[in-house]
Amino acid sequence: MRSLLLAVAAVATFGISPALAANATVQKAIDGFVRPAYAAFHTAAAKETGDVQALCAEPSQERLAAAQKNFVALVSTWSQVEIVRFGPVTEENRLDRILFWPDRKSIGLKQVQAALAGKDATASDPALLSGKSVAMQGLGALEFVLFGTGYEMLAEEGDPYRCAYGLAIARNLDGMAKAIADGWQASDGIAKIWANPGPDNPLYRSDDEALTELFDVFVHGLEMLRDVRLNGFLGNTPDDDKPKQAIFWRSGATVISLGGNLDGMKKLFDASELASLLPSESAWVADSINFEFNTSDRMIGHATTAIAEVLAGEQRGGLPAFRLITSHLSELFGVNLAAALGLSAGFSSLDGD
Repeated sequence: MRSLLLAVAAVATFGISPALAANATVQKAIDGFVRPAYAAFHTAAAKETGDVQALCAEPSQERLAAAQKNFVALVSTWSQVEIVRFGPVTEENRLDRILFWPDRKSIGLKQVQAALAGKDATASDPALLSGKSVAMQGLGALEFVLFGTGYEMLAEEGDPYRCAYGLAIARNLDGMAKAIADGWQASDGIAKIWANPGPDNPLYRSDDEALTELFDVFVHGLEMLRDVRLNGFLGNTPDDDKPKQAIFWRSGATVISLGGNLDGMKKLFDASELASLLPSESAWVADSINFEFNTSDRMIGHATTAIAEVLAGEQRGGLPAFRLITSHLSELFGVNLAAALGLSAGFSSLDGD
């Protein structure tokens, strides 16, 4: 039944074989979203590295503000592409090295604070930092350097260690971002493997498996966004909110990160033209998905204020409604779209967390 549904959808839409339809959808996802999104992350990481380097060379309030501003931009680009949690980002433990979160026992925070207090020379060397704890070398660590207790000293001459450690983190992120972007551009790499399923393919032996990988980005991305990111700090009532358990709360980038995750899903959905595989009687599914995506953007906007202030505002910044939208989207992707295409979600890396 699954193959029949997929065949009907593909032939009706493309007038070609279902295999070619699946391959075309995956290739559009790669060329229209994955490659440019990871390239944007690399560009943002390189920009942040330059800003932190300039801050270290000549400390000032203006250069600190620039490094902080572009950290938020880096978070935004990462949040859009982090939904693609397979391929080169999984090599060399890069996913956790880029963002170790949640840190439920504050292990990473303590390690970062210890490095700053003890002026750990191995942490300020990018080559050595890459081999240390994942919690010490990614976005969370850089956020604390730029926004955490004592960050003001970055704008002053005197003790250069904090900035040197921040520069090592930024360079480390830049190196990982480049490796991931290059991995997706490689002519014989993951892009070719994903877009060309077959019996001899090491990862995707059928068109269903290739499409399921794409489908899983939405299903598992929504699961992460709602169950881990939002529910980690957003309670059922205002009294239950825990703003200091929100991702990127120090930098005021919480809402930007949450919105970025959903922005990435919308861009991927549009770029892949996944909706074109739907049979005509299921076209309403795509319409409903687009409606929810557009509503979510209006719901939370792109607030850059502290999450505690967002939660104290009208309707708690629209976050409860945003959470409800993620549930609607989960049903649309995981139930309605899956049924129409005859697909089912695969294993989630979030299972058992």
